Amino acid sequence: MERTWKRIGTRLCAVLLASGLCIAAVYFGGTRIQRAVSTMTAPEAETPVIVLDAGHGGMDGGCTSVNGVPEKGINLNILLCLRDLLQMEDYTVEVTRDTDRSIHDEGIKGIANQKSSDMNHRLALFNQYDHAVCISIHQNQFTDSAYSGAQMFYSDQVRGSSQLAQCIQTAFVTQLQPENTREIKLCGKELYLCYFSENPTVMVECGFLSNPEEVALLETETYQRKVTFTILSGLQLYLSET
Repeated sequence: MERTWKRIGTRLCAVLLASGLCIAAVYFGGTRIQRAVSTMTAPEAETPVIVLDAGHGGMDGGCTSVNGVPEKGINLNILLCLRDLLQMEDYTVEVTRDTDRSIHDEGIKGIANQKSSDMNHRLALFNQYDHAVCISIHQNQFTDSAYSGAQMFYSDQVRGSSQLAQCIQTAFVTQLQPENTREIKLCGKELYLCYFSENPTVMVECGFLSNPEEVALLETETYQRKVTFTILSGLQLYLSET
């Protein structure tokens, strides 16, 4: 008799379990069950702080376009737009500057000393968080005006930087510059922020201010917004993969 009741109890449990799964399948659907299970069993991944840097600023205008427009303003416009989009997506965003200024310590004399202090402050922000992704926005320039196209620079000192660079480079090629054949490029110590950052970091060279056709685009708000969406797309691809 005891064995009979055990068999009945076992069958009853099995029926109840099967019924519960059927109800869940109807309510959630197959993929939603997987999501529900994964939510219950896996810890939520930590969302990184996004640190944005607009290259140059203040007394340092960066390179100048063939039309006489300094790089620093284009960099800042893209940063501000990218910051707003990321905040709309509920990311925590930090920026090195949000106005046309250098962030060197007060009282420092001499352009070289001011630049050194400025870069130290930028690097300190890049390294302030244990879990961050850093993007430095720049424009390129070359003596030959034929060169064009965005290119990402990264350091091999931090794991994840090359993957981040490739994701953003891929976004530029697939979404904005289909003729772009450039490859991501390893940087050296001369790219101070990129090399010495302790978090995944990419220097985004959005295009060449020495190319008349490209600079005609880069100086417009419409194209700057397209660049912004492209960088955002590459960043989100990276975050989804990691």
